[in-house]
Amino acid sequence: MDFSLFFQNCLIAAEQVIILYIIVAVGFICDKKGIFTEKTSRAANDLLFYIITPCVIIKSFLTTEFTADTTKGLLLAALGGVLTHILGIAIAEPFFRKKDNPNNAVFKFACVYGNMGYMALPLAEAVLGNEGVFYCSAGIIVFQVFTFTHGIWQMNRGKTGGEKFTPKKLFFNPGVIAVCIGLPFFLLKIKMPEIVMSPVSFIGSMNTPLAMLMLGTYMSNAGLKTIFRNKEQYLVALVKIIFVPVAFYAIMKLTGLLSGALFTACMIQASAPSANNTVMFAAKYDRDTGVASKTVAFVSFASILTMPVMIALTQM
Repeated sequence: MDFSLFFQNCLIAAEQVIILYIIVAVGFICDKKGIFTEKTSRAANDLLFYIITPCVIIKSFLTTEFTADTTKGLLLAALGGVLTHILGIAIAEPFFRKKDNPNNAVFKFACVYGNMGYMALPLAEAVLGNEGVFYCSAGIIVFQVFTFTHGIWQMNRGKTGGEKFTPKKLFFNPGVIAVCIGLPFFLLKIKMPEIVMSPVSFIGSMNTPLAMLMLGTYMSNAGLKTIFRNKEQYLVALVKIIFVPVAFYAIMKLTGLLSGALFTACMIQASAPSANNTVMFAAKYDRDTGVASKTVAFVSFASILTMPVMIALTQM
């Protein structure tokens, strides 16, 4: 291994991660000063979820040239997403098996589901441009499929009532709909006029700053003085941002299935910190939202150190 190249790649990836977390810090300060609070972030969540992120995905399809290689890459990226979630489910299970711990569902969910829309997508765009977003869009579909099946089952496990899985939720969600809109334009090589492309591009450009500002407000309310005291959070971090991406990396190296930008995009997804959905699903299924918030915050902080290394490994 060329260690000088490895450290150079680490520095490049670290710079992008630090840039994003500077915006997170701005959101943190804004919440403390009452300028842009967590309450405001939750109100803006639907805007990001239903409008802005779909625009990012649609733009990636409209600006990517249809070739055999890009189509194959999209399918391989989806396969990489499936493997990442299966690894998360399998690796997390032995660590959180104590029946007397009511928070096991939260910890397992945090181990499996990464921050796709708010962390992986902006970082992939920063490191790889539209190509990274294009490949990450396949991962978002896989994320939605697993979230609305296994995720609901995991959070609702052992509880009566609550929201159940329905096929409608599997297909009618912003990530899948955005891909369904963009995919025909990609496959048919249809170029949209500038009068359409510009609004989509302008709206999509809000994704990274707004997502990071929102994450900052969540961290501001997570109780930073206590987030380092729970040993289960360290286990979640080990599984989510070390064990899963390392296992994914090893499998890809042994099989030679992925390479180049596609490998980097899939690794960004595999090494992303726990999803903000952990908190939302905890609230929906009457789990401990305080534990969920602290877990997401802790893993997000730890990922500042781990993500650059994981990204750099794929670029060797």
